This record gives sequence, structure tokens and C-alpha cells, in this order.
Amino acid sequence: MNAETPALPVLPAALEGLITATEWPQLAPLVAEINRLKIDRDAVILAHNYMRPEIFHCVADITGDSLALAQKAVEATASVIVMAGVHFMAETAKVLNPDKVVLMPDLQAGCSLAEAITADDVRRLKAEHPGLPVVVYVNTSAEVKAEADVCCTSGNAVQVVESICAEWGVDRCLLLPDRYLAENIAAQTRYGIISFPGACEVHELYTPEDIADIRDSFGDDLVVIAHPECPRPVVEAADFAGSTAQMIDFIRDQSPARVLLVTECSMGENLMASAPQTEFIRACNMCPHMKRITLEKIRDSLLTLDPQITVDPAIAHKARLSVDRMLACGRNTPIAPEPEAR
Repeated sequence: MNAETPALPVLPAALEGLITATEWPQLAPLVAEINRLKIDRDAVILAHNYMRPEIFHCVADITGDSLALAQKAVEATASVIVMAGVHFMAETAKVLNPDKVVLMPDLQAGCSLAEAITADDVRRLKAEHPGLPVVVYVNTSAEVKAEADVCCTSGNAVQVVESICAEWGVDRCLLLPDRYLAENIAAQTRYGIISFPGACEVHELYTPEDIADIRDSFGDDLVVIAHPECPRPVVEAADFAGSTAQMIDFIRDQSPARVLLVTECSMGENLMASAPQTEFIRACNMCPHMKRITLEKIRDSLLTLDPQITVDPAIAHKARLSVDRMLACGRNTPIAPEPEAR
């Protein structure tokens, strides 16, 4: 007698508005297979807040922003780490776990910020600004992190900048490579910021005119939340700005009736499940790199234990110093638009 076929997972009620009844029969077998393979491979899946709902809610073990994923990567006890995110996140996980297998389901899942700057660029800037600390955004390659004094995320950049400037006894620092993050941080600190012309291809598309038009359409009760990678005028036009983790905290604590998230599309979709009291206005831009990660690619990566991320040990050692200094700083308060901006 043949063994019974294991029952497929049921679509979680919270996802009924995000995944259709037509889609789920195709997704459910992959969800079941991935969750079985995680046990077989002693694997853990780390998923960024921008992942598709079926990844974020159905197979991920740990979810969060770049800082949270870096923190949890340090604590990972599984022998295999699968990064459902983009390439620099997988590199960071490998830097923090040199003896573990780190899988990147699609090596083409890159990042416009990470690709905007090279280690040579950082060395040149250090020569041009001797004696100043170099803070690099975590959205960078391991080679760039290795040239930095400390890393930061959008959630802790103010604290990192102020901490290292005070420690070095200087009045300014380099903050690379996102020029918009640099502008937004400069508005929050007394320390001077030297920037670089990098940008996120998703967040730089937003304009204050977009926000004004949407406010006109949806009324005064609309709360606009922007990511600090957006241009400064967009942040000034928002009601609140912060990292994806800080966006989640804001919605959880404030329970706004209606929200526009000025960030990547899947952020709002993933929050719909945990914040049913809030209406999310879908006027967002999609990251083509994040969307390269699919259930099929995660399944295949677990089956083959490939592609694996490798980082040169010498580079990894120096990059880890920068990441460890960031983790020691923790997360700072969110970026607040200046009162007169509204």
C-alpha cells in the first residue's frame, strides 16, 4: 500500500487578499517542499521585508530589514543559511558566518547602491579626505565594507555617524554611497557629511509631487511614510521617515487608518497581513532585483546547495570589523521630517 501523500499547507487567512485561490495550488507544493528541505538540510531562511508574501510569510524563518538580518545572521545556529534578499545581504551573512554554507538563490539579485561604488572609489575618497572616518551603507559589497571604518543601515545611520565622529574627535565624516541617505542624515546631525553620487533605483523615482497628488486623492487622514533612501524633498513631504523596521514599528504603535508607504511594493503587501486595521495605498515602485528571488529558486538552491557565496578570507576579516562596529551601535531613532516641511 502506498504511503499517503502529505497534506499541502492551507493558505493562511491573513494572505487571502494577497495570494489568490488560483495561485495557491501552484505555490503550496513549493512551500511544503521548502519547509521539508529546511529540516533535511539544517537550513534557515532569512528574508528581507521586500520579499514576496509567499516567501515572507510561508517559508521564511527570520524576517526584517538589513540590520535585523545581519543581527540574526550572527545568531544563526543552522549549518546552512539561505538569503532571500539581494547579493550584498548574502555576502554580509557569509562574512558573519565564514564556516557556514550561505546560499544565494539567484546571483543576479543585485543592488543599484552596491554597484554604484567600488573599493577603489573608497580608497580614492580616503586619500582625498585624510583623517576622516568612512561610514559605508550596509548596501555595499564586502570589498567596500573592508575599506570602511564602520557600516551603517538606514535605521542606525545617525547614531553611527555621531558615535564615530565623537570617537575620532572630528566634525565630519564620509557617508557612502547613497547621496539621498547622506542628505537626510545630514539634516539630523550637527556633524558634516561628505557624500557620494549613488542612489537606490527604486527610491529615487519618488517625487514630492507624487505625494501631493496622492494626498489630494485620499484626503487628510492619509499618513505618508518614506524610506530615507528617498530624495530629501520626498522625506520632507512625508509624515514619518525611517527604515523598513521603523516603518513596521510606527504602524504597530500608531495604527494609522490609511498609509502610503514610499518604498518597495512588497513592504506594504507583507504588512497587510499583520496590520489589518490599516488600509495600504498601493502607489509604490518594485525592486527588480528582490523579485528575482522566487520559491522555485529557493527550492532549487536547497536541493543543490548552490549557488554558494564565498568571500576572500582577508577581505571578510576586514569587512567583519566594519559590520561588528555597526552591530555594536544598534538602531537609532527614525529620521523625522523637519516641522516646517509640512
